[in-house]
Amino acid sequence: MPTCFFVSDLHGSSEQYQSLFNLISLEMPDAVFIGGDILPSGSTLKNTSTNLPDDFINRFLIRELERLRNTLKDRYPYIFIIMGNDDPRSEEISLLSETRQELWHYVHNRRIQWNKFQIFGYSYVPPTPFMLKDWERYDVSRYVDPGCVSPETGYYTVPVAENVKRYSTIKQDLEKLTGRYDLSNTIFLFHSPPYRTKLDRAALDGKMIDHAPLDINVGSIAIREFIETRQPAITLHGHIHESARLTGAWQDMIGNTYLFSAAHDGPELSLIRFDPEYPQNATRELT
Repeated sequence: MPTCFFVSDLHGSSEQYQSLFNLISLEMPDAVFIGGDILPSGSTLKNTSTNLPDDFINRFLIRELERLRNTLKDRYPYIFIIMGNDDPRSEEISLLSETRQELWHYVHNRRIQWNKFQIFGYSYVPPTPFMLKDWERYDVSRYVDPGCVSPETGYYTVPVAENVKRYSTIKQDLEKLTGRYDLSNTIFLFHSPPYRTKLDRAALDGKMIDHAPLDINVGSIAIREFIETRQPAITLHGHIHESARLTGAWQDMIGNTYLFSAAHDGPELSLIRFDPEYPQNATRELT
């Protein structure tokens, strides 16, 4: 029975990463899923070229994972990783280059076979109030919630064609990525949670923009519809840090699909342990 760890939204916290690495050394899981927002915050970007975070991937992440691999040798886990909306996409090249060194598998917009399971990854989230737009897409249409900023208005750290900013949607991306694959043995690593679940509850109660009330559920409609229709075995999510505190839940179900969120708004590492063959037994630990 494979053992898996899932974490998300570490935002460059060396303390949380060290907690994760210590637990990997102690328990030696078969696989580790890292669900985006892995770097120090990129939300303070002022434009496309200044105020980029320091080289966290090469300075810290690669160094520590190499040390872990040298220690664990053949018990080093498969690591599946994506970026999140707070990660400048200009740093993606470091993730892609290190894939060849087998420290991790970068799975955004990709499919990888692992044992009997297919692993898919997808980083994009619906439009947010933040200005960094590297990992934002329109959801199912060109609608933007009150208080949010359209993908056409914000900043990018890599070139993006104007028609891509204007017309691409999460719905279209997921259809193209998964095609006609049978997803019954699939683990899907998302950054955004699906809309109107226990995993996408934001602290927006009673707040209004221009007399329009803000929706307290801020997940992706496209991701929800995708799960309802395609029914992957397990989907992993992050992004909305306060949701578990507000709803009291870090897991949910849509049909037969198990949904887990590792997002957390406290200083601790939020670690989900699960066996993909028995997802009903998953646990969450704050450490």
